[in-house]
Amino acid sequence: MTGPLVPFREIVLKVHSRCDLACDHCYIYEHADQSWRTRPRTISDEAISWTALRLAEHAKAHALPSVSVILHGGEPLLAGPARLRRVCEELTRALDGVAALDLRIHTNGLQLSPRYLDLFEEFGVRVGISLDGDRAANDRHRRFADGRSSHPQVLKAVGLLRQERYRPLDLGLLCTVDAANDPVAVYDALAALDPPRIDFLLPHATWDEPPPRPDGSPTAYADWLLTVFDRWDAQGRPMPVRLFESVLSTLSGGPSLTESLGLAPTDLVVVETDGALEQVDSLKSAYEGAAATGFDVFSHSFDEVAAHPGVRTRQLGLAGVSETCRKCPVVRSCGGGLYTHRYRSEPAEAGTGAPGGFDNTSVYCADLEALIRGIESRTAAASVSPALADTGELLVAQEELTRSLLAGLHAELGGRGGEEWQEAWELAGAVEQRSDGLDEVLAHPYTRTWLIDAVAALREERPGALATALRLPAYVAAAVVRGRLDLPVRVGLTDGVLHLPTLGTLRTGAGGEAEVRAAEQGFLVRTPTAELLVGRPGEATPYWRPVRHLRRDGAPALALDDLDPYRDCFGAPVHPGLGDDEAAGWSDRLAAAWRLLGERVPGQTAEAEGTLSTLTPLRSGAPVPGRHGYGALGVPVEGSAEELAPALLRGLRRARLRALTEVTDLYALDGEWLRPAPWQEEPLPLSALLAGAYERVGLAAYDPRHRDQARRALDTLQDAAELTVGGKSLLAVLREEADRG
Repeated sequence: MTGPLVPFREIVLKVHSRCDLACDHCYIYEHADQSWRTRPRTISDEAISWTALRLAEHAKAHALPSVSVILHGGEPLLAGPARLRRVCEELTRALDGVAALDLRIHTNGLQLSPRYLDLFEEFGVRVGISLDGDRAANDRHRRFADGRSSHPQVLKAVGLLRQERYRPLDLGLLCTVDAANDPVAVYDALAALDPPRIDFLLPHATWDEPPPRPDGSPTAYADWLLTVFDRWDAQGRPMPVRLFESVLSTLSGGPSLTESLGLAPTDLVVVETDGALEQVDSLKSAYEGAAATGFDVFSHSFDEVAAHPGVRTRQLGLAGVSETCRKCPVVRSCGGGLYTHRYRSEPAEAGTGAPGGFDNTSVYCADLEALIRGIESRTAAASVSPALADTGELLVAQEELTRSLLAGLHAELGGRGGEEWQEAWELAGAVEQRSDGLDEVLAHPYTRTWLIDAVAALREERPGALATALRLPAYVAAAVVRGRLDLPVRVGLTDGVLHLPTLGTLRTGAGGEAEVRAAEQGFLVRTPTAELLVGRPGEATPYWRPVRHLRRDGAPALALDDLDPYRDCFGAPVHPGLGDDEAAGWSDRLAAAWRLLGERVPGQTAEAEGTLSTLTPLRSGAPVPGRHGYGALGVPVEGSAEELAPALLRGLRRARLRALTEVTDLYALDGEWLRPAPWQEEPLPLSALLAGAYERVGLAAYDPRHRDQARRALDTLQDAAELTVGGKSLLAVLREEADRG
């Protein structure tokens, strides 16, 4: 198996191998693997020491910032306070200065007392308690060997943990689902205890021993969980429910939050009471020895376990699930289900395609699909960004992104900008209160490029990083001029040049510092050696070169910006500056191209008129959107109107999609699987396929030759697991647009 080892970030440490309950659904005592019978009841001092040593070595070798250790059993509290103290001390000592240690314990709570909790408070051990709901639900499985109920004692433990002193230790409740229980009664009983989190767990089962289905429904567990989801959602989601939040996360393009769902590689190893190193505990439900690796902490490192074929198989992501799962559109969310739940000892009947071993769908496959689709259908509308359907919302989201970057630059400077930055920062606040000038300057696409470059320069400690960041006064000065505000702004000069973003470039012939002040229709610049008046900012003078504009009937003027120092963000060489005749010819061809677009694709043209603000000349190539900031296109100076029109449309489509991906997740970035593209032989990752489809749907309205490729790409995307809820919504919009086209 290829690829680097995935280090273990979570260790399940078995401190006691017996239990004081006789739960009939327990995978350790009641399922196929009975190895617990031959293991020591309590972990030895030697096993504790070696575990701590191996974990510290592993964390140091892989530079892990933190590791989690879950104290487990059996029932871990049966190990007693003295033994648990030894475990905590050894682990804390070994990890000190190496990695942060997150200690947890999962318990049935029967033995919990202030003596234990005082110990856990000392070492920061957080406590998760198993409780299956109300008394009727809990007593269905979680009883003493003589049949007595454990419910009252568990409630007592939960109450003890809820005391103000111990509340920070409360990790939440773990509930194993039984479809025969009343889902509302179970949820209400758990929610009434005000836990910080609830984990609902599907009972461990395999194709050999499938889960009970009281009503025979293939989606009984999904129906049960969706009933709980509706109750939880209607109450405003008062506490996190990990199973639901994992599905919501993956539907939005985020990671899975639980091992039982999603495609994230496993990063967990189990240390048994005898020091044996094993795979995830749930494998004990499959067959005798399924979790075994043949390794132990005394003779083997964690890296050796990480290289074990059984562990590596569960680190392969999409390649590690069955062929059926790989073709399923919900596989990113379910991940093929828990590895254990895929097990079948013998191949199924001929013709079913279900082999022996773990290369199968989950025994809960129908439940998982129904659960994911059910949550998606219930939450899709609220999960989709309004920017997908509303250009105005997209512009607002873009402006908020730029403002957050400006705030981030302010924080990154941390006072290093001195008086110059602070004065400009305070002036920016004053300008914002008195005019829209700052909004206009912040909306300029190349403002975003400057902000991103400035933050990166500071973080990377590049030479001149502070000077890059201290361009804020020039932006504030441009806002003052645009708002015609009587506010003097001090701006540093670079080689005798002052560039006012969105307005133009002034050559002062002096260095040092200038003062910029609005004056009637224009502005006044005072330097140590001169006083320069720009009476009309749109008109050139020997020392002032304004940003040119393309005027369009009934639409806002487009800036033809060949001056901004941050315009070089297109991945193609920008023109150093157009002469008057060259600029006039380019402008005429652009105007003619724009008229062609208005005639052929009036809807797209009207939308672009509300979003496109800036065109920058390129030496050559095709129109492309800028890397940062919505509203800018780089356009070659050559080309007829007939050539420029479809090229502009292509650039506009690319720019809008890029803007959408900057403010909302359309697809997951952790699983870009290759798919066929109708316009080339080589397959493409989903992001490129979606971009190509988005572009061609728009072009098909201008040139029908693109229509077939657009439709075929949309068909390929239809079942893409990487698409988020927002991505699927965009796909539906593209379908409608293609049908109208």
